[in-house]
Amino acid sequence: MKPFPLLLCLCSFLLGWTQDFTAEALLERSIGYHDPNGKWASLQAQFTVEMETPNRPKRTTVLELDFPKQRFKSTVIRDGVSTTALMEKEQCTHWYNDSAIFSEDVAKQYGLNCARTTKMRNYYVYLYGLPMKLKDTGTKMDPKVYNKSLKGEEFWCIKVRYDETVGKDTWYFYFDKKDYRLRHYQFYHDEAKNDGEYILLSEEAVVQGIKMPKVRAWYTNGDDRYLGTDVLVE
Repeated sequence: MKPFPLLLCLCSFLLGWTQDFTAEALLERSIGYHDPNGKWASLQAQFTVEMETPNRPKRTTVLELDFPKQRFKSTVIRDGVSTTALMEKEQCTHWYNDSAIFSEDVAKQYGLNCARTTKMRNYYVYLYGLPMKLKDTGTKMDPKVYNKSLKGEEFWCIKVRYDETVGKDTWYFYFDKKDYRLRHYQFYHDEAKNDGEYILLSEEAVVQGIKMPKVRAWYTNGDDRYLGTDVLVE
């Protein structure tokens, strides 16, 4: 038997598999790894995050997320000062060292306002909600799956942009080639300038059945400058 028909059949199969392996399919596989029981949308959890940055004191943040009640609470402790922000159905309340009475200067210094609280809520929900958050409205995902390397390792990669009302950065998400878990991510304000940052993920913590990154280390794209590390400790 001549080998050519078999070879052509094999090539056709591989081409078909490549075409079927879309970014959407990769995302579904990754979500299946991180949130196999579909718990993210109804999350009710509390956990602690410790942040270390060069030349600054450690910051400890206690987060409370309750999606069914549309409730977000963040208590930050740094240098002996405690600040708390609570958002319930877009209504904000703030405390400085457990007191709801504080000066405008204190409010300005520590960002005790609703705009800042909204920003921090979106920040934490987005990063700890990945990759599930890539299904949100306004996400513009390139249908192609890219093969990219980061720090000498090869990954499946998805490129994402957003509607202008959501965000203007370009993001790349790096997935493990064996089990599809989210391994790292990277963003650019202007990719041509190689600005922005990349975030290396390591270890895992299971929160209400959801596998979340335990350690995130932040670096600049342009010069690999280390920015800091946050650790989910509880």
